[in-house]
Amino acid sequence: MKEMQLPLPTSLLLERFDAPGVRSIIITGSYARGKANPYSDLDLVRLTDGSEVPGEGSYLLDGVFVVVSNKSPDALEACFTDPRRAVAAIGALQTAIPLLDRDAYFTRLQQRARAFTWTDELQQQANRFASEELVGLIEEVRKGLAGLRSKDIGRMLNAQFGLTWSLSRVMMVQQGMVFASSDNAVYEGVATRIGLQSRWVRLRRQAFGIEDEHGTTPTLREQIIAGLWLYVETVCLLEAVLQAEDAPLIQHTVELIRRDTPPLPGFEQY
Repeated sequence: MKEMQLPLPTSLLLERFDAPGVRSIIITGSYARGKANPYSDLDLVRLTDGSEVPGEGSYLLDGVFVVVSNKSPDALEACFTDPRRAVAAIGALQTAIPLLDRDAYFTRLQQRARAFTWTDELQQQANRFASEELVGLIEEVRKGLAGLRSKDIGRMLNAQFGLTWSLSRVMMVQQGMVFASSDNAVYEGVATRIGLQSRWVRLRRQAFGIEDEHGTTPTLREQIIAGLWLYVETVCLLEAVLQAEDAPLIQHTVELIRRDTPPLPGFEQY
């Protein structure tokens, strides 16, 4: 990366953040992709030899917000063997740019990331994760149901996160969605992969509270109802991968939603 493309001199960054135990220092995020804006932070990742390297944290240097993190060899290996880590990190490794690369350590790692493929073993792990996560989200479903019944805003707000972002992550991991773009693009990326006009995507849009084509924003109550039915739709899409021990709990939860929550207009055919 040319120094002029960074908001701070490379020499300053290396002087400040290089340390014993550091094998490579890389830039990830918007600066690595050439998409930085005036509000972008500078993501600096130190690839270590496994030893403790002090200095992780956030810094303000000459008006630039710098976020420094460390990654050990074990953490990096998990990016290739754990589907949850893979969808979060492989894209960043593919587009990262090195500031320091001792013994071409990062170069080899990036080559591996760019050759990454989603294996059957990763898919089996992803299926188990999705099933277990749907069980974990039963509590959020019940909060949503209780909130709708009692008009408890706190319960509904607590339920909303699980019924939007967490269900998005379930689909992202289960379907092996590795994006080279930033996490800011995950919402659109998942929607595109599943289908922009699919029931799942349309329900999720309402659950997030995003205005429709007429500029109308769903109420909180409508958002929670959409989120509950998004859970149902997710289960329908992933029914074949539910684990035997999880399926009864998940299906009972679906039955509760169907019994107690009429679908929103436009989503009646279930």
